[in-house]
Amino acid sequence: MLHRPPLARFGDRVATGLIDVTDDPAALDSAGFWAVAADYEGRLTCARFRDVREEPVPAPRPGRWRGPAVGDWTSSLDRAGYTAGVRRIREHIATGAVYQVNLCRVLSAPVPPDADVDALTAVLARGNPAPYAGTIRLPAHGVEIATASPELFLRRAGATVESGPIKGTARTEAELLEKDYAENVMIVDLVRNDIGRVCATGTVSVPDLCAVEKHPGLVHLVSTVRGELRPGTGWPELLDAAFPAGSITGAPKSSALRIIDALETAPRGPYCGGIGWVDADRGTGELAVGIRTFWIDRPAAGPPVLRFGAGAGITWDSDAEGEWRETELKAARLLAVASGAHEDIGEGLVT
Repeated sequence: MLHRPPLARFGDRVATGLIDVTDDPAALDSAGFWAVAADYEGRLTCARFRDVREEPVPAPRPGRWRGPAVGDWTSSLDRAGYTAGVRRIREHIATGAVYQVNLCRVLSAPVPPDADVDALTAVLARGNPAPYAGTIRLPAHGVEIATASPELFLRRAGATVESGPIKGTARTEAELLEKDYAENVMIVDLVRNDIGRVCATGTVSVPDLCAVEKHPGLVHLVSTVRGELRPGTGWPELLDAAFPAGSITGAPKSSALRIIDALETAPRGPYCGGIGWVDADRGTGELAVGIRTFWIDRPAAGPPVLRFGAGAGITWDSDAEGEWRETELKAARLLAVASGAHEDIGEGLVT
């Protein structure tokens, strides 16, 4: 692997000059600019950078990113395994154990040893722009992430905290189902409860419920939950209350987490975690839910592997084949972009 210096990129903000790295969330309330990567399984990496500047994402350069071939992707759950998982979740719902579970699969493909997530970021910015796009490149710490996330996990400005859960996905607004709206409302209730654990009584509100947002190749239903943190509450308490995000777990969260652990066959890693930045000097920060996210694993033996996750929220009204198709819809454009074939594949599904 070529030596690539540590770097973080969020929109037009670039951070370089790594100072230190910690897994202590209390550092986010200290000083400096931090890049934050939290794996779904709980591993937290906080990297403080010295130099932060405004710099647009560069245009892709020919040959800088060499992605996997379209046919090289494999899935941790194949179609039969995923649809069986959907049916099993519906059995749990029938017994009253849970109302909703987000079932995910991880797709993987080999990439060259010199693969660089920052080069992938440039490709994603052109082929699939996203409001919470970001890159964290810390090879020495096992963190190489490029995200095109459309979903806000936590935004903080002083004591004000906000979350933007997404539930409900379709190709067009007309194709959104009643199930999608019901799913969104369920998760909004969960997020209200999570944030309410650390917010002052009476301050939690829902300024927007089930707003339709358009993204490349699909639409989402997005809500906004907002509150005011209690005095003395910092990032450790906020993350403990809200992580992992309700939109990628289910309701009740504790039951959903147990079912996910039993049904999914691969760790989610950065997918469905939290990715973003914190400016401790200004008391601000913005973490995205790690969806539409790529990361590079570099095993001790064998080639590096590019990974990407896709999932769907399962409710009683879910159709197993329909949920499988939703995961394909979410993955299709991003896998095509990463493989350099999005203009050929268009909106077709990746199987």
